[in-house]
Amino acid sequence: MEVFILRIEDPGCFWVTMKGCGPYIVDEIEYKKLNAEMNRFYDKSCEDMDAVKPITLEKDQLCVVFSEELKCWCRAVVKSIMYCADHYQIGCFLVDYAKPTFVKSKDVRVAMEAFMQIPFRAKKCRLYCIKPVTLNINFCEDRAQIVPAKRWDNAATQYFQSLLKATTQIKAKLCAVEDSTFHVILYATVKGEKLCINDDLVSKNFAHFEKAEENIQSAAEEQENQTSLNVNPALALRPVQLQEKVAVNLEAGYTVSSSSLGKTYQTSNVDLNEKNESRFQNLTEERSFVFLSNKIEPTSVLEKAPLHDNLKKELAREKFLGPNFTESYCWPAVARGCDVVAISYQGNDPLLYIPPVLAFLQVESCYKALPKRNGPLVLILCPGWKKAQLVFDLLKKYGRFSRPLHPMLVILGNKKEAETMKIQGCEIIVTTPYSLLRLCEYHLLFFTRLCHFILDEIEVLFSEAPEQVFIILDYYKKNLITEEWKYSPHQIIAVGTQWNKHIRSLIKEFMNNPYIVITALAEASIYGNVQQVVQHCVSSERTAVLLRILDFTPNNVQKVLVFTNSVDEVEIVHEALKGNSIFAFKIHKEMEFNSKDFLERWTKSYSSGSRVVLVLTDDCMRFLEIADASCVIHYSFPSSPTIFGQRLYSMSDNFHNVIKDSSDQEHQQARSVILLTENSECHSVEILRCLERAEADIPLGLSDFLDSVLEAEEGKKLGRPLCTYLKMFGTCKNRTVCPDRHRIDLQTDMLQNVLDRSIQTSVYVTVLPLHIVNATNYFGRIVDKQKDKYSVLAEEINEYYKETSNRFTVEKVEKLALYGFCEETVFHRVQVVETYLKEEGNLFFNVEIKYIDEGRTSQVQSSQLLHLPARFQHLPPQAMEFVVCRVKPIDNDIEWNPRVTHYIHQKIRRKPHEAKVVLTLGNTVWIDPMVQVTWLSDLKIYISEYNVRSEILSTGLGTDNPEHVLQLQKLCEHVKVLNHMKNLEPLSIKEDSAGPENLSELQNMSFEENSSENCNSSKMTMRNHLCDRVAQTKEVEDSSLHQQKCFYPEIKWFEDEEAVTVKVKIAKIADYKCEFSTERVIFSACSGGKFYLADMELYQRILAGKSACVIKDKEAIIVLRKEKKGSWCKLLKNKNPRVSFDFEYLKDFEDKSPFPVGTGKLHCVDPVMEQLVDSWEDSGSESDE
Repeated sequence: MEVFILRIEDPGCFWVTMKGCGPYIVDEIEYKKLNAEMNRFYDKSCEDMDAVKPITLEKDQLCVVFSEELKCWCRAVVKSIMYCADHYQIGCFLVDYAKPTFVKSKDVRVAMEAFMQIPFRAKKCRLYCIKPVTLNINFCEDRAQIVPAKRWDNAATQYFQSLLKATTQIKAKLCAVEDSTFHVILYATVKGEKLCINDDLVSKNFAHFEKAEENIQSAAEEQENQTSLNVNPALALRPVQLQEKVAVNLEAGYTVSSSSLGKTYQTSNVDLNEKNESRFQNLTEERSFVFLSNKIEPTSVLEKAPLHDNLKKELAREKFLGPNFTESYCWPAVARGCDVVAISYQGNDPLLYIPPVLAFLQVESCYKALPKRNGPLVLILCPGWKKAQLVFDLLKKYGRFSRPLHPMLVILGNKKEAETMKIQGCEIIVTTPYSLLRLCEYHLLFFTRLCHFILDEIEVLFSEAPEQVFIILDYYKKNLITEEWKYSPHQIIAVGTQWNKHIRSLIKEFMNNPYIVITALAEASIYGNVQQVVQHCVSSERTAVLLRILDFTPNNVQKVLVFTNSVDEVEIVHEALKGNSIFAFKIHKEMEFNSKDFLERWTKSYSSGSRVVLVLTDDCMRFLEIADASCVIHYSFPSSPTIFGQRLYSMSDNFHNVIKDSSDQEHQQARSVILLTENSECHSVEILRCLERAEADIPLGLSDFLDSVLEAEEGKKLGRPLCTYLKMFGTCKNRTVCPDRHRIDLQTDMLQNVLDRSIQTSVYVTVLPLHIVNATNYFGRIVDKQKDKYSVLAEEINEYYKETSNRFTVEKVEKLALYGFCEETVFHRVQVVETYLKEEGNLFFNVEIKYIDEGRTSQVQSSQLLHLPARFQHLPPQAMEFVVCRVKPIDNDIEWNPRVTHYIHQKIRRKPHEAKVVLTLGNTVWIDPMVQVTWLSDLKIYISEYNVRSEILSTGLGTDNPEHVLQLQKLCEHVKVLNHMKNLEPLSIKEDSAGPENLSELQNMSFEENSSENCNSSKMTMRNHLCDRVAQTKEVEDSSLHQQKCFYPEIKWFEDEEAVTVKVKIAKIADYKCEFSTERVIFSACSGGKFYLADMELYQRILAGKSACVIKDKEAIIVLRKEKKGSWCKLLKNKNPRVSFDFEYLKDFEDKSPFPVGTGKLHCVDPVMEQLVDSWEDSGSESDE
């Protein structure tokens, strides 16, 4: 770039003005316009000087002064303040003219923000990578030598000045920016010859080269360290240490850290004005990219971070590894009080903003103009209580090293809490959108002192509560129109991991020229409004599709990049383009190419309507650093989201700028075309999610493809447990990233119930909660009041271990084995679930154990495990998981607040409760309601004390969830439908497999594929069981059946007090036979050339003479008269997958047959108890209204 010298102190400190294109380079016409507007404004304001006159003045303060020499108002930085006879003399430095001057205090004005948007015209520079030397004479040794010096000799300065004075043209090559000083290499044209001034000073022995990592600031540099390019006038009282150090590298957007300056100086051979600007910067050799709306010098070292010393010491003491890449860009902007939007893969880390905000709050003078009322200075809005708690804990931790700020965590569940909340003396509040709106109903002046508004996890806030967030933003904005806010800071910070469409409105309506920092490149493309096009094709047709895409004449110059995954694909595509007369370059790792020569050809001027195509592999991008492409075609699907983002980076010069109006942006829209084939499944889910957020037009067939990929991903989770959120609330909000299973698995959820224990699902049970996971999720036991086998076993175990001679320590601990363990004075059965490596010097090691009869886990030493006799291992594990239904956390949260969990823990732990079972899957039981009842022996009645669900709702932290059980039932019904389709294949009995054993094996195989047994509805009076086995009777052994296929029909049944009705689903029965006995019914029929047989061994006895069978069009109806009135728990003694309860007949019998679940015999619950539970169920439903 061409530069003009404004002022010279020495080769290490001089000021220039730059001419050309690039960041912070503004046309002289703009400065003239700015000067004219400033003069009109401040000349007019002389009539009301108090409005623009600063209250106080401090050194390094940015202001506007009237220069008597220039006869105009100028932007300046205060350098000194001297008291004279009747006024103050202010020493200033004019930042647009590089002139020191003195003015009277009456000629100083506040720097209005509107006049600070354009960068300072005078840029402070120093010669890159050279240091001064001097002649050192040693009289003792009678010798002289040239040695490094701390300051430049007068001779070197004079030579430097004379050299620049004699030049006809000066060009500068910008190598780095450090502490607001531009490190440059100067090229001067003297008498028609071009020379490098840096090299010339070294050759004349005025300087020596120095490695970049040893580069140390001179005193002259430190004097101007506070000069910044864009300062909020509300921050005029801020000290130097918190001001941003602005840096920019104009050389193709390549930012170089101080550790790599030397390497850049040696390898760079392209002038700055020969390469285009890019908003992407590469900070490290690992190629971390960042998209910036305004240029920021990253602070990659903690010692140079804009934090106060005590906080730095604490972070260093904790061995803090940051600032990381994103923090290095965010901290300077946040510490200056600027509006910031940060989108990063680490965007959910509160340390992106907490340290610099704490540093800013130390400058109390910034808040002197605020009203003396109660109200916070900082509001941090989090998406849920869990994140709010994390932020609050970090504020308490690091707030100890600053002035007292009294942070407060506000999570409110009801209006009563909001009304009594006190916020006196609190300067930082951490809360959620819903809690804040509840608070504002009773604290109308909440926003009167609010200066810093922070939105944590912005994408979650805008997806979960957009309306509430914008209401809060409107409240904040309305308070900024008052007079006192003119001299007070006002800052909005939004951080997150993904770009959201609502962020555009946030920036345009509520922010003032924000710093946008995006280190997630795929998110930068969404911000940049890159048009995403998806072409679905088979792999063999990709080349033809590519040629069709390129078969048009563009209006403007179009630069197209075609990305492939292999060298062979590069050659294939390149040959195809040549064969169709499309001019194209090709680059891959196996060919030699000169990146400089290629870039010269790539960046040269092309006529309108031209197209430049480059076919390349991903690994070549790092050598080229192309940023001006207008279209990217993904011939090969990107191997990862990171590669996808890096490809899109090559179009960054054509990204849309949200801050500017669309009318101001004349460049063409960047376009990305993805060729999606049958081989693109690896990372298609993540990338297609990104396309959906970019509002790309996704073909209908592609949506089906994505659904199939998601279904396949879900199929890989069969070994995982059923999702906890699905069990607790009926749905999982993060299903695509949740590692657990979200559909019913027959092996895990069904057979465990059938094979491991003989639990009979019924309506009412006695539940003993032993381990409280959260407000609605517990582990415990179902207690059999008649004869509880576990109580007997527990007594025997404790009696056995009372004898110390029976306590044998285990020598070899095996995973999943059962052992005894003593906790205080009680002995438990435990299972080892994990073993840990033995530490050096220790005889024993730690193991993780699970209390199989309580459900909790803990970590103990292996030496504490005792041998457990076999007789104590026969009883299956008694711990079951219980879930209280129809209640969930407020405000769309997915985690229960610890307050309500602690409250429920204290209330229910180790206390028996009566509960109604609504569903069972595997080892999990869903209950509603769960009631605590007490027996009054004197009155001989039960009284109800509380309903657990109602207690949760009363805290204000829970709300109604009516869809809970319905969602779970849908899952079960879905499995049943799929299973029914599988069972459409007949159960054939071949001639050589007609024996009872083979029939049993066949039935077992069918049993494993069915799920109709597994979902127990809340409307059922008795369990929906699997059917009986195919009968092993003499009729089955009849040879006539051996020669044909035998089908077991689908059977539905229901009951009343006196009879059981069985419906055999067979259409158009041609011939049938039904035989009744007191304990068995055998039904056989023919239909459509098929033979059906159902041999049913009944659960209880019937009156055979009074039972009957009637044939209808599509079914046979069998009415069985019961020998004894009452309810049946099941139809058959043995389970059969083709037999199920008929849901259509539940309503009339919903509240009958109150059988409890137990491990022993069934027994009836006291009718009074049942009535109490039912009354609580009814009242709970009413309370929801």
